[in-house]
Amino acid sequence: MDAETFIPTRRGRLFAKIWTPDTASHFVPVILLHDSLGSVTLWRDFPERLALETGRKVIAYDRLGFGRSDPHPARLAPPEFITDEAHGDFRAVLGHFEIKDFAVLGYSVGGGMGIGIAAHYGARCEALVTMSAQTFAEPQTLAGVRAAKSAFAAEDQRARLAKYHGDKVDWVLDAWIESWLSPQFDSWSLDTRIAAITCPVLAIHGGNDEFGSTAHAKRIKDGATCPVTVSVIGHEGHTPHRGSAGRVLAEVRTFLDSNKRARL
Repeated sequence: MDAETFIPTRRGRLFAKIWTPDTASHFVPVILLHDSLGSVTLWRDFPERLALETGRKVIAYDRLGFGRSDPHPARLAPPEFITDEAHGDFRAVLGHFEIKDFAVLGYSVGGGMGIGIAAHYGARCEALVTMSAQTFAEPQTLAGVRAAKSAFAAEDQRARLAKYHGDKVDWVLDAWIESWLSPQFDSWSLDTRIAAITCPVLAIHGGNDEFGSTAHAKRIKDGATCPVTVSVIGHEGHTPHRGSAGRVLAEVRTFLDSNKRARL
């Protein structure tokens, strides 16, 4: 049901994993975008469950510098790295698997990247799901990053993260913490990208998200001209796909089923 591969790019190899259910449909695949400290492995069993729930092929990849992908040759450029994903590693994934049309599910900063991707690829993006996405520089988001910076000063916390990123852990932490706390993020937002999205959107957000209030989901709905469904899971924090996996999977399945397009 699952397979692994490495995707060559001009800057290094990307690690990717594919889950194909036994009863895979002919509808477009779902591509997952991980969070700031994430990786394919840190999705845990969510991709497999998503593939089984939707009957679609699911693809997850480690962005360059994360997980099992090669080290990144430079520091990230904040905040452009969020919207640059559309024509960076994501484009390499589309090319490698010869994907024309697709659906995207992005978590945390991956949700912001998903917004940029949906805006960039237009009609090729069938549907977008964001989970715990950040869409502007909310004080609550930055406060959460500062708290995490203090927590990851402890060696045991860094060692825990190194299990997933190996000797790239310092780069990964810097890519998240120092990028978001840089002055370039002070006036940042995804408003122009949100307004350019043409596909339907499902914005899932935890009511107790420590890295951003539900104002982010509301900003997507208010700023978009396309249909947007907002799902607030009141008791959840930043990881609703873990604490409320059953509900999230059911909502994603229903959303994708109502917006499905056959793969050509």
